[in-house]
Amino acid sequence: MKEKKHNTVKGTTKEEHNEYEVFESAEVLQDRIVESQDFFEKNKNVVLVVLGVIVAAIAGYFFYGVNIEKQNTEAQAELSPAVFYFEKDSLGKALNGDGNLTGGFLEIADEYSGTKAANLANYYAGVSYMRLGDYDKAISHLEAFSAKDDLVQARAYALIGDAHVELEAYPSAISSYKEAISYKPNKEFTPSYMMKLAFTYEAAGDNAKALDTYNKLVSEYPKAQEVNDAKKFAAVLAATK
Repeated sequence: MKEKKHNTVKGTTKEEHNEYEVFESAEVLQDRIVESQDFFEKNKNVVLVVLGVIVAAIAGYFFYGVNIEKQNTEAQAELSPAVFYFEKDSLGKALNGDGNLTGGFLEIADEYSGTKAANLANYYAGVSYMRLGDYDKAISHLEAFSAKDDLVQARAYALIGDAHVELEAYPSAISSYKEAISYKPNKEFTPSYMMKLAFTYEAAGDNAKALDTYNKLVSEYPKAQEVNDAKKFAAVLAATK
């Protein structure tokens, strides 16, 4: 029986044409299988290692997801009573726990690191330390907090600025207030952050930038409740130039 010939398209090489014969010829397909088996035998250890790494990575990913969700549930259970103490101004119990229902914000942030509850615990711990006047610790915990929420994240930046002002670290405060202002600006809260920035410029002796900030607030947020104060302070600075 004559071997069946296959026509090739002009411009197609013999090697390229043979690639398609894999699906047309049982003999070619068998050769390819043998070649694959030979490759596996020669590189068996490498292939098995690669497969092992892939399987471990997939398993690790799913295990991490399940584990982190379990931890977050446990952390949330401890976070609720800690927030209750925070709202009642029992900051000692809020931070360090009550020995019963909660370990407090500090333990939650440490023991359940990586969970949403731990992230929120850092925010509450930062605000608690602000109230207690421990500004260095307040900054540390607020900087450990992050959120996509346009209000809470900007508020955290502003609180860090407040803490730096209390420490008279004006350049750092200015930087933090700028972050608060630029993070998803809105008419409800951004004007108050601009006022804080202007006050800090004045405290740092930079009246020109303070005046610019007041004027910018008036221009960009003309209906904000801070506008009248901004105009008043701007007029005082303008008169002293």
